[in-house]
Amino acid sequence: MMVDSPAEKRRGRAKDRRFYVVGLDFRFQTAPGWEMENLAVLAGGRHVLIPPPGRGFPPFPEAPRLVIDKSLGRAPVDWELFHDYRLVSDRMKGLLEALDPEGVRFVRCETRYRDGHAAPTYWLCDIIRVLDAVDEAKSDLEIEYPTPDRKVYNLRKRSCLIFKEDSVGAAHIFRLLFYPMVVGDQVLKEACKEAGIRGIGFTDATKY
Repeated sequence: MMVDSPAEKRRGRAKDRRFYVVGLDFRFQTAPGWEMENLAVLAGGRHVLIPPPGRGFPPFPEAPRLVIDKSLGRAPVDWELFHDYRLVSDRMKGLLEALDPEGVRFVRCETRYRDGHAAPTYWLCDIIRVLDAVDEAKSDLEIEYPTPDRKVYNLRKRSCLIFKEDSVGAAHIFRLLFYPMVVGDQVLKEACKEAGIRGIGFTDATKY
């Protein structure tokens, strides 16, 4: 009886590795009852908070101040979209740091309820790892501006994304280089399910 070697087992697992587009669970996308009170200060007078070149966070002049007002809508859940960042709970931060600390960065928010009482801790989160990991030859997708110095994926139509395992490596969460999308693997999906993470959604990247 032949037994697979450890290397062969690893190759088998890599071949079966599944990837997902990481987005929102729309069951929780009702009216939000929270706001970033000092957004204009954080964004330098702009209305949108955007990352600096290379991702991460700019040197904020003060801590982000998150105000929760349940009279306006629901309180934030574990995973929220906030401009080009994510707003995450303490337990989501802990999960990401345990699973893939090199792929994420965080800034703590000063969180309170509108009446002044202390509220649960939330963090601004950025997925800083950006990979050129799509196997374009095996994927079904459209590419715009396919020149040596510019390329953009057009994923407005249904696409099938296949990833190069050697480019992804040990990463569990990352951004695409040529499209503003966050991708996670099966390990991340299962960890979120086990932890009961609310607000995050996973779409099979082969059926996007």
